[in-house]
Amino acid sequence: MRVYLFILLVAAAVTYLLTPAVRLVARRAGAMTAVRERDVHDTVTPRLGGVAMFVGIVAALLVAGNVPFLEGLFRDSRQPWAVLAAAGVVCLLGAADDKWDLDWVTKLAGQVLAALLLAWQGVSLVTLPIGGVTVLSGRSALILTVLVVVVAMNAVNFVDGLDGLAAGVMAIGGTAFFLYAYTLTRSASTTDYSSLAALLTAVMIGACVGFLPHNLTRARIFMGDSGSMLLGLLLAASTIAVTGQVDPARLSGADMLGQFLPILLPIGVMIVPFLDFGLAVIRRIGSGRSPFHADKAHLHHRLLRLGHSKRGAVIIMYVWTVVISVGLLLPLVLPMRTVLVLWTGSLLLAVLMTLDPLRWRRPHHQKEPADDRL
Repeated sequence: MRVYLFILLVAAAVTYLLTPAVRLVARRAGAMTAVRERDVHDTVTPRLGGVAMFVGIVAALLVAGNVPFLEGLFRDSRQPWAVLAAAGVVCLLGAADDKWDLDWVTKLAGQVLAALLLAWQGVSLVTLPIGGVTVLSGRSALILTVLVVVVAMNAVNFVDGLDGLAAGVMAIGGTAFFLYAYTLTRSASTTDYSSLAALLTAVMIGACVGFLPHNLTRARIFMGDSGSMLLGLLLAASTIAVTGQVDPARLSGADMLGQFLPILLPIGVMIVPFLDFGLAVIRRIGSGRSPFHADKAHLHHRLLRLGHSKRGAVIIMYVWTVVISVGLLLPLVLPMRTVLVLWTGSLLLAVLMTLDPLRWRRPHHQKEPADDRL
C-alpha cells in the first residue's frame, strides 16, 4: 500500500507543480474556454489542464517501473506501456480540441484509435464474471473493449461542467476502485501485491489530487478534453485490467454481489458521469439532434436550476459518488444487515441534499469568492 501511495504522491506533485506553467502556455496558445450561453463559468479561462495531468501520470509510471515492488508489471507485460501510449493519443487529441474545437467525428475517431491501441497490446476484456467466468470471442472482446473505453471517456467529458467536478468525482470514485483492486490482489496472492489496475487507479487519483487546487471554485484552469478523456481512459483501462483477472468470489464466498462486483463497481464509480452521459444521449437523440450536440440540461445545470450554488452542486455530486461507490464496497467488510441500514441512511441523506437546496446552500448574504484570475 505504501508503494502505491508513493506513486500517487509523485503524480500529484508533478501535476500540481506543472499546472501553472501549462496555464501560461494555454493563454499564449489561445487554448481558452469562452463564455457561452450554456456555460456556467463567467470568465474566459485557460484549458489544457489535462497536459499537466498527463505529465504527472508519465512521471509516476516511470518511477513505478523502477520500483522493485512494481517493476515486474513493466518487465513481464507491454500493457502499462500500451496504456501510456493510448493516454498520450487521447491527451494530444484533447489538447487539439482544447485549441481548435474539433468536430465530434474527429474526436470519436481518435477515441476509437486509442481503444484499439489498448486492445492490440492486450488490454482487452477477454472474460466477464457472468455465470462464473464467461470467455468472450475475439470479435466480441474487441467490440466490448472499444465500447467501454469510448463510453468512459465521453462520460467524464460530459460531466466536466463545474469547477472541481470531474477531478473530484474521479478522485473519489477512483479511491473506491483502488481499494477494490488492491483487495483483490491481496486475496489472490500472499507474496505479490503488484496490480496494473491498482497502479493505474493510483496515478489517476494522484493526477486529480494535484490538479484540484487549481480547479476548485473560481478555477484558474480547466482540464479540458485533454484531461477528461485522459481520466476516462485510465479508469476504463483499470476496469479492463481487473475484470476477469482474479476470481472475485474469493472475497466473499460465492455470493452474487461478489461475482458481479467487477462490473458493478466501475459503474458505481462512474455513476454520475454515466448517468449524465446516458440522459444527454437520450435527450439529444429524442429531439432529433446529434448525441454530441451541446446543451444546457446536464445534471449540474439541473441542480443549479433547483437553487443550489455552484459549490453546492459539486458537493452533492461528490456525495452521490461516495454513496454509490463506497456503498458497493461495504458488503466486502460488513454484514449485509448493517450494509442495508447504511445504504438506506446514506441514500436518504443524498436525496434530501439534492432536493432541498435551501437547507444546504450558503446564506444569501455570503457572496461567491472574488475572481482573482489574471
